Amino acid sequence: MSSPEQGQDVGLLSPVRVGSAAEAATGDLAFLQAMLDAEAALTRAQAGLGHAPAAAARSVDAAARAESYDLRSIALRARSGGNPVIPLIADLRARAGSDAAPYVHRGATSQDILDTAAMLVAHRTLGVVLHDLNRTAGALGRLAAAHRDTAMPGRTLTQQAVPTTFGLKAAGWRALVLDAAGRLTALRRSLPAQLGGAAGTLAAFGPDALVLLGRYAAETGLAAPALPWHTLRTPVAELGSGLALTAGALGKLAADVLVLSRTEIGEVAEGVGGGSSAMPHKANPVRATLIAATARQLPALAAVLLGSLAAEDERPAGAWHAEWQTLREALRLTGGAARDAAELTEGLRVLPDRMRTNLVPLTEILGGVDVGSAPALTDRALRRTPEEDR
Repeated sequence: MSSPEQGQDVGLLSPVRVGSAAEAATGDLAFLQAMLDAEAALTRAQAGLGHAPAAAARSVDAAARAESYDLRSIALRARSGGNPVIPLIADLRARAGSDAAPYVHRGATSQDILDTAAMLVAHRTLGVVLHDLNRTAGALGRLAAAHRDTAMPGRTLTQQAVPTTFGLKAAGWRALVLDAAGRLTALRRSLPAQLGGAAGTLAAFGPDALVLLGRYAAETGLAAPALPWHTLRTPVAELGSGLALTAGALGKLAADVLVLSRTEIGEVAEGVGGGSSAMPHKANPVRATLIAATARQLPALAAVLLGSLAAEDERPAGAWHAEWQTLREALRLTGGAARDAAELTEGLRVLPDRMRTNLVPLTEILGGVDVGSAPALTDRALRRTPEEDR
């Protein structure tokens, strides 16, 4: 017989995100708290304009503690209306008290709250992701500088080509990580609050509606949108694209580590390899494997979010709903991969002796080791700092 506990997703099949800060930031409790934060921000904004009593705003704030709500009950009751905001409003009104209840969710629609909550969750999760991307960029910068002149075989189309340096390879990985971090930083700054009311006209908010929109965004800490974006889904589509770019950038790093750590190549190794259930002699490149798995999943998730741009009318049926779990999975997988990339690069063991050994056949053919301008290119790449992308 099943129980709610047996039905919970504890990450058994997703080791890349288990135990990560991104997992905690995207869990059901985190989303519920973000919805409550959105509701409380709306009441505070209305109170600031004199449209709600200050006491009501204080009561809603006090009631907006996700830990005190029954998540499972809200999830089950969400089926009748198709989204969790509807049962949450009923619970929040009951907890805020009869005097404050009329000012809970006043003028808003469910999509206003859930979209704002999604952007809050994304904003909070991207902070974690960026922290780990910066750790990764720092580790790669140190590797690139330390191995500026460490010659190794360059490989094209799976075959040895001409010599390069490990410093240049690490600098290239770092450049991709900085590209991703710069993109996510810009996206994080622009994540907008959502407030449009029933059909995106702000009709229920009266003549101060545009002022309220700005106040509401300020209360949430998100950007103020130029328009309600119920069916103008650029923010979500861009976020999905940025997460896919990040996963792909980390995937390039992982793909190279997987190749270079093959037994017959052995030019790098993860600091702590994973074990095998059947072959105890193995030390598998587990961090790189999990990152590579993420890089293969994110394009499909981003495609769903991009597909939701084609949303009909002033409020869509299905396109919006398809985003919820997709965006969460994209955030938590990318966050887990960023965590693993930081751990991987900070502990990566570089084996120059093996690189030199693997170069011998190539140098015999070419008559020496010529890495061209690889050291100078590495120096140039390392002059780029994360602060330049902020």
